[in-house]
Amino acid sequence: MEEIAEFLKTREKEGLMRTLKAVVPLGRGRIRFKEKEYIDFSSNDYLGLSRHPKLITAAKKAIDEFGTGAGASRLMSGGLELHQKLEQKISAFKNKEAALFFNSGYQANVGILGALCAKGDAVFVDRLAHASILDGIVLSGARFFRFQHNDCAHSESLLGKERANFKKAFIVTETVFSMDGDKAPLKDLVSLKEKYDCLMFVDEAHATGIFGKNGSGVSEEAGLTEKIDLIMGTFSKALGSFGAYLATSKEIKEYLVNTCRSFIYSTALAPAVVAANLASIDVIKSEPRPRIKLLEMAQYFRQALQARGITVKGESQIVPIVVGENSRAVKLAQGLFDKGYWVIPVRPPTVPEHEARLRFSLTVHHDKKILEALINELASLKV
Repeated sequence: MEEIAEFLKTREKEGLMRTLKAVVPLGRGRIRFKEKEYIDFSSNDYLGLSRHPKLITAAKKAIDEFGTGAGASRLMSGGLELHQKLEQKISAFKNKEAALFFNSGYQANVGILGALCAKGDAVFVDRLAHASILDGIVLSGARFFRFQHNDCAHSESLLGKERANFKKAFIVTETVFSMDGDKAPLKDLVSLKEKYDCLMFVDEAHATGIFGKNGSGVSEEAGLTEKIDLIMGTFSKALGSFGAYLATSKEIKEYLVNTCRSFIYSTALAPAVVAANLASIDVIKSEPRPRIKLLEMAQYFRQALQARGITVKGESQIVPIVVGENSRAVKLAQGLFDKGYWVIPVRPPTVPEHEARLRFSLTVHHDKKILEALINELASLKV
């Protein structure tokens, strides 16, 4: 217990303490906290689909028909026709042979990589890849080599030195990075995958629903879906619901059904969630305008900040401003909080040391009027 107390004391002193806050979602990009209303810039509900009438109607209908829970794991009696229907729809959406549905993005990444990689294998992974990716690699027992963020020259250097020493090798990256908001150089990474005989795994969590002609993600946008072996994504962000998927080959799916512990030993997600997910794919494909508008607003926001002399990162709906030290990020976030903007300061270990930041997660509810007022506040705070 002394170690726990010391840890908490140190976290508090270094400005790294995290606390839970109970908010009330009000819809249209706003939340209430302690009787005050805020414009929310921390949500991943990019397209506002969590309140889309088609998703709500589908979820309610599923509750009436199937009840509130699946009751067991998919390999027991919890595997419903709804789950299979969703996987068929995912595979068509992602243009892959098969798909497997998981309870969350974290469970997907930990389970997939933990099952497919093993001692004697190697994983070449982007340094800024999500914690769940790294946890899955560590769990697998494979050797891993972290290349500098989006640096294909460095990744090829590592591949050239190390690939021949291992049986299987994987190249792993996100397609849109959650903290920097930039895209992976997929074309170059696919070329390396082919040159060095690797399998490739991409995490499309923050790209699904936003990029590509059909909203399938950056893999679709780049025309590389067929060349990427494993495409993971989530329903909990732009698709407005919950759960995750892997789109891949039939053979890999069957292997994971028999080996992936996070899939095998989890109760299947509730029918209402699965039904909402089915509806979300239909909405994404049939209603492209919201995602186009979202990216237009993000570009406007970046350019307007840069015009004020504020340095920003990203090329997506995620717009981070790196401010450096933790204390400065906390102070700036508090200044925005006082003005009615819900912006959470992101600090290590979520981001590297001395790269604390304000991360603005834009949604379709953020129009030019809201963004212009926010930019003025940021300028007044001397960001």
